[in-house]
Amino acid sequence: MKQAILIRKDLKMGKGKIATQCAHASLNAAFKTLKKKKKKFNSWKAGGMKKVVLKVDNLKELKRYLSKAKRERLVTTIISDAGLTQIKRGSVTAGAIGPDDDQKIDMITGKLKLL
Repeated sequence: MKQAILIRKDLKMGKGKIATQCAHASLNAAFKTLKKKKKKFNSWKAGGMKKVVLKVDNLKELKRYLSKAKRERLVTTIISDAGLTQIKRGSVTAGAIGPDDDQKIDMITGKLKLL
């Protein structure tokens, strides 16, 4: 079981900003999973809550991966920034897929590179 977090490279966010956006995406997707797929959530939690952080080039690519995941009935989330620091308010910064079975996540994100 794992969760994939997708971060946009084109926004050139600082390390702290990226860490914050990853946390937002992870928690949001985890809460959705807890509501919709409690057994999957519990399995992921028991297994150490594995996450991978992957990079996408831009918003279009981020949405393409999230759309593929939705078609496979995986839990997804998309994060828009509040605009309090580096990024313009409303800018989509990140997304997450899962947690779910490793193979299902890899089927969607397997070609992406680690951040």
